[in-house]
Amino acid sequence: MSLPATLAGAVTAILLMALVTYLTRAGGVFVMSRVPIGPKVERFINAMAGSVLVAVIAPMAVQGDWGARLALLATLAVMLTTQRTLAAITAGIVAAALWRLLA
Repeated sequence: MSLPATLAGAVTAILLMALVTYLTRAGGVFVMSRVPIGPKVERFINAMAGSVLVAVIAPMAVQGDWGARLALLATLAVMLTTQRTLAAITAGIVAAALWRLLA
């Protein structure tokens, strides 16, 4: 499918992406409303959250530049020492920005 590079094409693309996002989320809620949440399902959901996080971070650690790797290390170090998510995110952003500013 090809959309023209016009305002109408951009609005159509945004609306299509919003629809797909909504259907994905609503579909998940619909499916999970029919699944009984027992101990096994709860363990699966908790493990899935961690695996998605690793799937997002691992390629950045392997294929990213040194700024991305330094940001990951700074985030990890601050999270392990302080257990504060916002502080860890801030440390990662500052580390990447400083690396890219000075490198």
